[in-house]
Amino acid sequence: MLASLTSSLTTYVRDHGLYAVFILMLIDALFPAASELVMVVGGALAAGAFGATVTLFGHELSHGFPSYLAVSIAGTLGYLVGALIGWAIGRYGGRPLLERHGRWLHVGPRELARAEGWFDKYQGWAVFVGRITPVVRSFVSIPSGVFRVPLPRYTVLTLAGSAIWCFLFAGIGWAVGSSYEHFHHDFNFVEFAVVAGIVVVVVYLIVRRRRASRLGRRASEPDSPR
Repeated sequence: MLASLTSSLTTYVRDHGLYAVFILMLIDALFPAASELVMVVGGALAAGAFGATVTLFGHELSHGFPSYLAVSIAGTLGYLVGALIGWAIGRYGGRPLLERHGRWLHVGPRELARAEGWFDKYQGWAVFVGRITPVVRSFVSIPSGVFRVPLPRYTVLTLAGSAIWCFLFAGIGWAVGSSYEHFHHDFNFVEFAVVAGIVVVVVYLIVRRRRASRLGRRASEPDSPR
């Protein structure tokens, strides 16, 4: 399963290049989509690791810095677009939307409370810090809209944080270059950690939902006569 997942992602980025990087990073701004691996694979592609070239609007870019720059910018802009969509959902849907449909967006009352604590802790830098923090970075967008972070500041901080993230991980893939397959094999324990994390999150959500359901049933039951 793990090999299939990573192989599919690698194949998707290899075959669709900048467009795949853009789309996957857009998704990652709203829900974790293995952005680290996406950008590393993109960087390796830019270095010519897969025997394919990076194409932009039908024009093939040369391997090396031009391709690395294009991959990094595609990831940064894709993430920014997804982040703006998330901000708009939070800004115009607000708390009522999350109270009704938050479970589908994985931002329920508890997650929103934690996000509020995050924003209280880091104040104006909450968005930037969140964007360079693993996992948390995918759960900053919607709460930013709910808490009415000004759009210009939100955009600038998101752009800065996502640029650092994308250029860094694409740089790792570019540096590894043609040795990507060997690097990927030696460090596949990272992928196991990612999958294990996803499993833990899914189990947690299931347990929490069942617990909430039991508590709801108990609350609705009339008190037994004494």
